[in-house]
Amino acid sequence: MKYPRIRNLREDNDLTQQQIADMLYINRRTYAAYENGINSMTPETLCKIADIYHTSVDWLLGRTDEFDPYPEN
Repeated sequence: MKYPRIRNLREDNDLTQQQIADMLYINRRTYAAYENGINSMTPETLCKIADIYHTSVDWLLGRTDEFDPYPEN
């Protein structure tokens, strides 16, 4: 599965793949494989990325166009 929104977010925030990989405690090549659709992300990784960018997993996956995360209960 490709994750084009994740690459766009990273570039829009002037972050490198290495910086995001460091935040996720993974190596850069693993993160690059996620961006390029070579590897699929675990739900845990998707949640961490959504938290980094303050958005929802649904937005990252293209299931909604609403960038703001769901309100916490």
